[in-house]
Amino acid sequence: MENQKLKKEIGFFTALTIVMGTVIGSGVFFKPEAVYSATGTASLGLLAWILGGVITICGGLTAAELSAAIPQTGGMMMYLQKTYGKLTAYLLGWAQTVIYFPANIAALSIIFATQVANLFGTGDGIIVPVAIAAAAFIMLMNFIGAKVAGSFQAVTTICKLVPLILIIIFGLFHQGDVAFRLFPINVEDHPFLTSLGSGLVATMFAYDGWIHVGNIAGEMKNPKKDLPKAIVFGLTGVMLVYLLINIAYLFVMPAAALAATATPASDVANIIFGSIGGKLITVGILISVFGTINGYTMTGIRIPYAMALDNQLPFSNWFKKLGAKSSVPYNGGIVILIISIIMIFSGGFNQLTDMLIFVIWIFYTLTFIAVFVLRKREPELVRPYKVPLYPVIPIIAILGGAFIVLNTLFTQPMNAGIGLVLTAIGLPIYLYKKKKGHFSE
Repeated sequence: MENQKLKKEIGFFTALTIVMGTVIGSGVFFKPEAVYSATGTASLGLLAWILGGVITICGGLTAAELSAAIPQTGGMMMYLQKTYGKLTAYLLGWAQTVIYFPANIAALSIIFATQVANLFGTGDGIIVPVAIAAAAFIMLMNFIGAKVAGSFQAVTTICKLVPLILIIIFGLFHQGDVAFRLFPINVEDHPFLTSLGSGLVATMFAYDGWIHVGNIAGEMKNPKKDLPKAIVFGLTGVMLVYLLINIAYLFVMPAAALAATATPASDVANIIFGSIGGKLITVGILISVFGTINGYTMTGIRIPYAMALDNQLPFSNWFKKLGAKSSVPYNGGIVILIISIIMIFSGGFNQLTDMLIFVIWIFYTLTFIAVFVLRKREPELVRPYKVPLYPVIPIIAILGGAFIVLNTLFTQPMNAGIGLVLTAIGLPIYLYKKKKGHFSE
């Protein structure tokens, strides 16, 4: 067991596709409804998308400094451990294992199954079994090895961009009677700050997933060079795609119509290309969501493995076993799959996504703060990459993160409360393990 090591076989392009492939998923197809419902207008909705992208890029630029200086499997968990100690890192790992990754896989699998039902015109009765089958298939494919999963990620990332590019090109040149203006920003009967905050939170699910490429740093050929580049270039590309696709949506359908449909991409495609176009876009959505499930699965199963290496989980010896041929931590994947299936039966897509965004952005914000802490405490730490325009960009990331957390806490207290309770459940386990001397502070 001690001689087993993760294979270093992931290069820059695969890491780039993991960033873009994990981020570009269901959000770009389904969250416009929530964004324009919250904001009420095209101008405020686009502002939410822009601010979401700016905060995400600032966060990516900030976190990339840590990912290059601490290129260890476990990603953000390792950054927090080095900065704040094992309790904070443990709570993050626990939250990722029991909430964040299972909730993402479950929510995305539900969306995948819903689109299958829509494509073939079947009833809702197939949604749960198809969702479980999708999650299980992706998990089993990841058990074969990181190289197979990474190659699949690259293929789906390329394929998912095709329908988006088609909508962008034909949407921007669409000749219709829809008109919108960016300025002045008119919020009508929507309070500006509340509306922008709710719209921003909705966009953050669409932008989420970028930081988890750090989880596979231990399997990258040259993480100190390739990891920051993958994050920065990947997020810039994602923001550009999101802005262009939303402008294309608004050229074809007004903001009020986008707020009233859960499938804006398909509806826009129906207007541009006819009914056949709508079906083709649905296929594109299926490919996109399938690839996103793979991205979260590929990065998520490394979390319990990293925790088990430090004996932080019950049955740690079981969790840190690797496949004899694949060198994949499959036992952690089994647990995450089981939790995902339980969440799939709940069927609450929006509740799952709102809860996971609230929880993960608490730890994102702590990660951004860690850059300041480590620069002061460990100035000698080798930093192959440093965040530009320091300290402006990290401050923007921290303020954005604090706004997201506080806005969710006050506007969605139920989802925030559930997330906090599930995270806190890990605390007694940590205290028990510490008392038994399994790991020290």
